[in-house]
Amino acid sequence: MHYLRLIRWTNLLIIFLTQLLAWACVILPTKNFAPERFLLNFPNFLLVSLSTVLIAGAGYIINDYFDIRIDNINKPQKMVLEKQIPRRMAIIMHTVLNVVAVLFAAVVARQAGHYSFLLLQLICTVLLWFYSTHFKRQFALGNITVSLLTALTVIVLILYEPAMHFYLTKPPFIVYSAENILPNPIWVLMVYAYFAFVLTWMREITKDMEDLKGDEAEGCVTMPIKWGLQKASFFCLGLGGFALIPLIIAAANLLYNNDWLLGSYTVVALIIPIIAWMFFLPKAATTEHYAKASRYLKFIMVSGIGSLIIYYIEANA
Repeated sequence: MHYLRLIRWTNLLIIFLTQLLAWACVILPTKNFAPERFLLNFPNFLLVSLSTVLIAGAGYIINDYFDIRIDNINKPQKMVLEKQIPRRMAIIMHTVLNVVAVLFAAVVARQAGHYSFLLLQLICTVLLWFYSTHFKRQFALGNITVSLLTALTVIVLILYEPAMHFYLTKPPFIVYSAENILPNPIWVLMVYAYFAFVLTWMREITKDMEDLKGDEAEGCVTMPIKWGLQKASFFCLGLGGFALIPLIIAAANLLYNNDWLLGSYTVVALIIPIIAWMFFLPKAATTEHYAKASRYLKFIMVSGIGSLIIYYIEANA
């Protein structure tokens, strides 16, 4: 159980479900229209997804490895490294997970005939290392790095599926047949990647607010430390606006075109919760308050992932 806590198994499960729904609800339905050989069958998808999950798990391990002193101040009751798991074992696990992840991805890259695809996994591994050792302690850079890596969990599926490359230069809506006019799958996936980026950035800043005491003691220069909690909160609210505006426009268009299911879901499960979160964030400035705000954002992100199911139902009705 300690090892599962170390790799943040719930976060890894969310990553896997995100990729599973993106693959099953957006990519797989285009199989019959693919002008090229469809590569991501379920076994290959599983290899790519497990590669992503293992790299993320290794990232959590190395982050905890370098954050021992910070975590000892911010959340000593949640620490597992040194208390239940030796630091040497953490380094071994980190190395093994990354190697296995690259091997899994290499199997699919070989079938695609592009070993260059492995550069994405290698870049993510390097970014996670430098995030833990340097970026996390710098102003904004750590937040942007994690947000970019979160968005890449969706984009990696586009890279590894050659059939998706056909749609890169196509318009937002594509006529598959006389009966089927569907959104360009690239556009759909990039919209989800965009929201993953923005909401993750909001959550990372909120977590920095929660961890202010330990970060400050270790000489970190996070946004809440450099700007103060109030300005960092305002910046989060600005990011919330960047998430809300396209959602409101999309919901209005969906409802105007009598798409009541997805339109209503967007309003109830995404727009209203984000607005409520934006009112909630500035109400207090305590560690407990920011911890709650961080958890609420995770729920909103899961709700966003759930909209893929509704998209699939409507697109294939």
